Amino acid sequence: MSNSFGHLFSGGYAAGYYGYKWSEVLDADAFSLFLERGIFDRETARAFRKEILERGDTAKAMELFVSFRGREPQIEALLKRDGIVVK
Repeated sequence: MSNSFGHLFSGGYAAGYYGYKWSEVLDADAFSLFLERGIFDRETARAFRKEILERGDTAKAMELFVSFRGREPQIEALLKRDGIVVK
């Protein structure tokens, strides 16, 4: 198994891979709010549109996420989605 991760540690790819994983944390944690409130919850969808999509690059990404989610990102949703943690 460790041989399959060799590309991560050679050639500067590790930082890019970390960026991909961090985006997965944000994705899974934001989507978990939809799962908590119901996939078609209008208020959650409105908040996502207003706090993330409409604001775009007007503030730092962390500020936008906190405005939507009400807290900083947490990894638990990603671990659950990927089957690493079962809750």
